[in-house]
Amino acid sequence: MTIKAYLYDKCGTCRKAKQWLQQNGVSFEEILIVDAPPAADELHSMWRASGLPLNKFFNTSGQFYRELGLKDKLPAMSEDEMLKLLASNGKLIKRPLVSDGQTVTVGFKEDEYEKAWGNR
Repeated sequence: MTIKAYLYDKCGTCRKAKQWLQQNGVSFEEILIVDAPPAADELHSMWRASGLPLNKFFNTSGQFYRELGLKDKLPAMSEDEMLKLLASNGKLIKRPLVSDGQTVTVGFKEDEYEKAWGNR
């Protein structure tokens, strides 16, 4: 399956991740996360494949996260509500978000990228 990299062009971490993928010869489809965030069902699949808690998919340092008061609201929300909220605004999603359908990375840490996307 094609590797999809959800990136935001104004995000320094996204630029680092994109550069790492390119330098390591990883072929990927770049998707602008703000213009085309993944749908709730796709996020659900990525979340399940990642093995991470769903709250790790939220960009907790983002403006919209703070404006919506999500720090206090998330614990009371259902998984479906959280997934719909994430799908509604790409800026709420922690980025970069990279997935091939089975492997998923959220954020950028070089050692995690090497483990997940190295030798591809």
